[in-house]
Amino acid sequence: MGGRVAFAFAALIPLAFLAVFFVLPVTGMLLKGLRPEGAWAVGEALEVFTRPRVHRVLWFTVWMAALATVVTVLIGLPMAYVLHRLAVPGRRLLRAVVVMPFVLPTVVVGVAFRTLLSPSGPLGFLGIDGSWIAILLAMIFFNLAVVVRTVGGMWESLDPRVEDAAASLGAGPWQVFRTVTLPSLAPAVLSAASVVFLFCSTAFGIVLTLGGLRYSTIETEIYLLTANFLDLQAAAMLSLLQLVAVLALLAVTEAMRARRERAVPRSGQTSGGRATTRGDAVPVAITALAMAFILVPIGTLVVRSLRVEGRWSLENYGHLATPDATDALIVPVTEAMANSWRTALDATVLAMILGVLVSIVVSRRGRTRRSRRGLALLDSAFMVPLGISAVTVGFGFLVTLDRPPLDLRSSPVLIPIAQAIVALPLVVRTLTPVLRSLDPRPREAASTLGAGPVRAWCSVNLPVLWRPLLAATGFAMAISLGEFGATAFLARPDRPTVPVVIYTLIGRPGGDNFGMALAASVVLALVTVTIMGLVERLRVGSLGSF
Repeated sequence: MGGRVAFAFAALIPLAFLAVFFVLPVTGMLLKGLRPEGAWAVGEALEVFTRPRVHRVLWFTVWMAALATVVTVLIGLPMAYVLHRLAVPGRRLLRAVVVMPFVLPTVVVGVAFRTLLSPSGPLGFLGIDGSWIAILLAMIFFNLAVVVRTVGGMWESLDPRVEDAAASLGAGPWQVFRTVTLPSLAPAVLSAASVVFLFCSTAFGIVLTLGGLRYSTIETEIYLLTANFLDLQAAAMLSLLQLVAVLALLAVTEAMRARRERAVPRSGQTSGGRATTRGDAVPVAITALAMAFILVPIGTLVVRSLRVEGRWSLENYGHLATPDATDALIVPVTEAMANSWRTALDATVLAMILGVLVSIVVSRRGRTRRSRRGLALLDSAFMVPLGISAVTVGFGFLVTLDRPPLDLRSSPVLIPIAQAIVALPLVVRTLTPVLRSLDPRPREAASTLGAGPVRAWCSVNLPVLWRPLLAATGFAMAISLGEFGATAFLARPDRPTVPVVIYTLIGRPGGDNFGMALAASVVLALVTVTIMGLVERLRVGSLGSF
């Protein structure tokens, strides 16, 4: 009885948080569009979908996300093989490099590609700056980690005896891959592809930085309609469309994940990988090129931040601490960095408390079909913020949390709450697979010896869980530091975060502003990459997989 009460309590706290700080703001935002004057105006709202610009935005969102997904999977598969099945030198470092783009703030990714592809950049001769190709490259850059981590983790745990048996019967390497390996990996590949499509279709910072008004996805269009044109009705309808699409995608992803967990034979342990052979030349070459693709934009960003009027200088970095270095900001960038740290710390604590509770609940094994469906539904509910526009959440905060008893519109707690909502699904995805893999028998044995539920859980599970807990904490911190979508709405001019400062600086003319944006991007990237480097040393297989 006590266990059921604790279970219900653990489920109700995050559900209440989700209801107040996600469902309520999103619903409020939608009602602003569907009931603009307090009366239903569905017909007028549907008129939004007849606009030619909306048609272009929807078409661009779909085909760009689809193309980016296909290319990302095609590059990510050989990378997953090399980094998770082969004993290549520096494998742990290479894995950390692959994860690096995913935790970089999207604004930093946009600035890095603009620096690389601009007419004065190293690849300016390609003439693709300001084109859809630049957006496509940035999307691939950002999402490679999803494919590598999700598919690689599955590939690493596959039972090699099945492949060896096929090879001993005369099948060649390609035939073994096509008939044995690929079918086993298919659920993981499809799951990763659906998540990449989700991230690409909801990309915000990248498209806003590289596409401007010419190329717009649903996410950036929602931002432009609300922030620039105050067309809440159109923004609400696009948010509603996005919500339906995200729910459908999450349902497909959940089905694939469940199928992946029960259908694939695993070895139960991971190895250090086998030695490379001549037959691995193609995937190794693709991985080397992909590593260069990841490192070149970051390297260009660092070099350009150190160049001032054709000479090497730290002047751009010195301006970060100078209050009157630019008239584009009210506060120096160093103060914005302090704001980022404070909000990220608060958001991380909040996301971890809620994430642990959610993970404990959804990792339980339901005894009946009905309870298993209920847990799967609960799991999916906490994944919804992953795909809903952060812009919608941020604007929803402003229009719904502006009256008693929740008058938080001018409160500094809104940004940490919004960032916690963004980080929560990633924390749950890191912890839940580990909790599901725990054998309940040692805990039950401890209980029979007289240990209470809390003591049994701490003495048996905590020694296994401390690494995933630390990894999830670092992951949530890195994500919160770089969050831009909701923060762009909620941050006050006198309390900006670093991503907001970077976007403000690159939008203002002047070489000094752009130089400061580059320097701030490098500092933010260095912080997030350092955090992820430390997290990668914890070697948590579920980190970054979806």
